[in-house]
Amino acid sequence: MSAAVIIGASGGIGGAIADALAEEGAFAQIHRFGRSLDSAAHIDITDEASIAAAAAIVAQGPAPTLVFVATGILHDASSGPEKALKELDPAWLAQVYAVNAIGPALIAKHFLPLMPKTGRTVFAALSARVGSISDNRMGGWHGYRASKAALNQLIRTIAIEERRRNSSSIVVALHPGTVDTALSKPFQGNVAPGHLFDAGRAAAQLLDVLDGLHPPDSGKLFAWDGVEVAP
Repeated sequence: MSAAVIIGASGGIGGAIADALAEEGAFAQIHRFGRSLDSAAHIDITDEASIAAAAAIVAQGPAPTLVFVATGILHDASSGPEKALKELDPAWLAQVYAVNAIGPALIAKHFLPLMPKTGRTVFAALSARVGSISDNRMGGWHGYRASKAALNQLIRTIAIEERRRNSSSIVVALHPGTVDTALSKPFQGNVAPGHLFDAGRAAAQLLDVLDGLHPPDSGKLFAWDGVEVAP
């Protein structure tokens, strides 16, 4: 049996994904890493040394066939999504890019080489529909939109390279919908009835999407209902 790796397991969606996988019992080992976890389970995706240390733990075996990156930032105590161009702040933009785009790319750099070279493997990262350039009709949220668009492009590029290493690999981005977590809490007032998911339901939906994917789907962005989101 293989292992699963959940990056961001201290968050709502990541924790629910790890719990669901543990309940299914399909993996010999489930590695949970998160920023607020202690000791060897701690990971800071803005620090490549921290990512490499986590990968070294996983490298001890068994090999992972699922790596799920459930990290992301939309706001913190002092900053949030910009409503207008005049609100752009370079430090905040850099932080959003570091967490939403660069971090997942570095996780791929260190964890994909640990995955088997044959057979079905899945590398998935949480993205967002607002990262779709063609779907952007309202503007605003400059840094978050752009960082998720960057992540989607990175996923596409990584998928092409990983396919050369393992033709059965699947590398995808996922839009979970609006989930009742700290990330979405300030913005839940505008969510249509029935479209605010608890973390457990969101995890089940995302895992169902992954179960239905095939190698030709690699490099794409899929929403929680399994529908591909246009770039």
